[in-house]
Amino acid sequence: MSETTPNVPDRPVLDGLDAKWAEAWEQSGVYRFEAPGERAAVFSIDTPPPTASGSLHVGHVFSYTHTDIVARFQRMRGKRVFYPMGWDDNGLPTERRVQNYYGVRCEPSLPYDPDFVAPEPVMKKGERPVKDISRRNFIELCEVLTAEDEKAFEQTWKRLGLSVDWSRTYTTIGGHARRVSQRAFLRLLKRGEAYQAEAPTLWDVGFRTAVAQAELEDREYAGAWHRIAFHKPDGSPVYIETTRPELLPACVALIAHPDDERYQGLFGSTVTSPVFGVEVPVVAHPAAEMDRGAGIAMCCTFGDLTDVQWWRELKLPTRTIIGRDGRILPEPPAGLDGEAGRKAYAELVGATVHTARERVVGMLRDSGDLDGEPRKTVRPVKFFEKGDKPLEIVSSRQWFIRSVEHQDVMLRRGAELQWHPAYMKARYDDWVRGLNGDWLVSRQRFFGVPFPVWYPLDESGEPDYAAPILPTEDMLPIDPSSDTPQGYTPEQRDQPGGFTGDPDVMDTWATSSLTPQIACGWEEDPELFAQTFPMDLRPQAHDIIRTWLFATVLRAQLENGTLPWYHAAISGWILDPDRKKMSKSKGNVVTPLGLLEQFSPDAVRYWAANGRPGTDTAFDQGQMKIGRRLATKLLNASKFALGFPEPAEGAEITEALDQAMLAALDDVIRQATEALENFEYTVALERIERFFWFFCDDYLELIKQRAYDEDGGAATQSARLALRKALSSLQRLFAPFLPFCTEEAWSWWHDGSVHTASWPVPGGAVDGSPEVITLASTAISAIRKAKSDAKRSMRSPVESVRIAGPAGQVETLNSIGGDLRAAGNVEALEFTPEGEELRIEVQLAEV
Repeated sequence: MSETTPNVPDRPVLDGLDAKWAEAWEQSGVYRFEAPGERAAVFSIDTPPPTASGSLHVGHVFSYTHTDIVARFQRMRGKRVFYPMGWDDNGLPTERRVQNYYGVRCEPSLPYDPDFVAPEPVMKKGERPVKDISRRNFIELCEVLTAEDEKAFEQTWKRLGLSVDWSRTYTTIGGHARRVSQRAFLRLLKRGEAYQAEAPTLWDVGFRTAVAQAELEDREYAGAWHRIAFHKPDGSPVYIETTRPELLPACVALIAHPDDERYQGLFGSTVTSPVFGVEVPVVAHPAAEMDRGAGIAMCCTFGDLTDVQWWRELKLPTRTIIGRDGRILPEPPAGLDGEAGRKAYAELVGATVHTARERVVGMLRDSGDLDGEPRKTVRPVKFFEKGDKPLEIVSSRQWFIRSVEHQDVMLRRGAELQWHPAYMKARYDDWVRGLNGDWLVSRQRFFGVPFPVWYPLDESGEPDYAAPILPTEDMLPIDPSSDTPQGYTPEQRDQPGGFTGDPDVMDTWATSSLTPQIACGWEEDPELFAQTFPMDLRPQAHDIIRTWLFATVLRAQLENGTLPWYHAAISGWILDPDRKKMSKSKGNVVTPLGLLEQFSPDAVRYWAANGRPGTDTAFDQGQMKIGRRLATKLLNASKFALGFPEPAEGAEITEALDQAMLAALDDVIRQATEALENFEYTVALERIERFFWFFCDDYLELIKQRAYDEDGGAATQSARLALRKALSSLQRLFAPFLPFCTEEAWSWWHDGSVHTASWPVPGGAVDGSPEVITLASTAISAIRKAKSDAKRSMRSPVESVRIAGPAGQVETLNSIGGDLRAAGNVEALEFTPEGEELRIEVQLAEV
């Protein structure tokens, strides 16, 4: 770190610094990762790959700034920071954006059109008919649009000042990520940790895909309770209450609690369903709720997850009536054999769930089996977090990764991980303990990493799922929908005796859970992997602990037998003025470009840095205004401090106020360093900022006259040297938070970047009491207040100041009397040791 002769502009300005320094950093490669040859010297970050669909919003700016603060701090601490950026470009959000943007829909049955031209973007919804295109053409559109989005994202990140190594970007749909994802899947399959099964599956009828447990959310949903009569053999009624009468044809049992006295005589008998006339057993199960409704419920295949539990544990038959499109299937279920029942079912075929419900209620009214009118209610219903329709449960063939049997080891890994803040571990533990099924990782979509699997077809053209055809790892990545397995020809695709490709793609979390392996070069760059994995830090939001964090820990355990990282730093949400989470789906997001333009990137980063780890934070432009004022003040204070002649060779810090200021600064450095080591960036900023305003408002005013003194004596040299020492430390302390203004001010008097300069360490003062700082501020504040109360200029003269109080405090203030006299323009300064309380009496000069 070498000083040069200061080259300070006449009027420092904040605007334009982002463009100036972003370009300079790009050209110099200041943030590029260079392997040091040893793991201990590396700090690696598993940067969250943002979903590349649409635009970034201010919530992204908020959380990614936190990560960048940590990265910049660790770099200044001497670590080689491995800080790549990825783009999460596969999955439902991208598909939905492409569909809406181009007005298209994927139709896998259509052939690929090599001459297909992308349609013009849809300017207004419904302006033209939706166009069906082949899967391959649809994927090409996805790739085109995500590439454009990613360029825009990168420019926004650079403008914000993220110190990412932009030479190390990846995409979750790119060849490297597909190869890693497919390799990891094949190894899990070989070890029996991945498997395929036909099972009841939560299904989103809008997106027409399976949904995992981690992607569910409960939403309040309006419905109605219907009291319905089943019939005993003697014709007497057994009443149940349900919100889903349309599932009557799917009923396989009535279930009550084994201790419910009302139904003891019914257990082991059968009853007949109304309208459809199907005989079903009455059985006992402890999950039945005696105090809910009639205390006895119908089990349908499938209405909810409790139905699945009963069906599995009681080994009940299956009667499926809802298809993957959310409509009633054309064929009546097994067991519905009566002519009247089949006729009633025929009236439901092809209807939506809503329409089927209305028709069944009408039938129940006509048959007299509806007891009273439906009673309106609002109840929590399972939704896919990205969907807008209640989930159904359908039976389908899906891929799973074993997780339930690994609960114990996952809890141990969670205990080994360092959580910031620590209380976030409870969310992880609760999720792991609450697992009730293995991780469903297949999706019935198009733009994603395909499962690297083919199936042989028998002579009737049916796939043999028990004998999958697998590629070797050196063939990866593959797309089974277009690539041909060894031993077959392309003409044998989908032909009897030939083969077919697995049609599904991996859930986006199944790829994103491998970001450490993808970024660190697993199996492809052994040297990089050894230096960067396990990674040091995973920063992420608290709402995806159950998805991204859990899944990444599981994959690292299954593949590497270790944690994927040592620390997890959890950020909160950004809330709108109504205290609601900002999200694209709610339409309440604020995009960052206007804020960066209006307030400056440093100001926006200042607002973000004031959001404590794990805590939801309100969107607050007022904080950005404060941040802009702070960044501007740093430029002006730097100009002021560098405006004094350089200290003479051999100068020393001799004055009490200078020594005290540097001693206080040493405390700040210690506190900020400890806070940042613990990822408490908000605490660090608060300590640094508080000292900086004392430095500007009090210290500079107190020593200004002494520093200007033309005689250049020891006291003047002390002030000038103290100013330079403090300024150097302050610019470096602020550098992780305000990278643009600190780089600008640093360049005025140093070669090289402040962001590769060493982090300041205590040692600027060998002596100095913090009490000097406190008392100095008290005294100069009293003088200013007297002038302000009298509506006098701060430069107006003061006839006398009398300071009385405890001897120690009076003596301390006497030691800086010269600075007080000069700063306050005081003619006479009197010190009197008396009493137990400090008193400062100010007599202004007559006008």
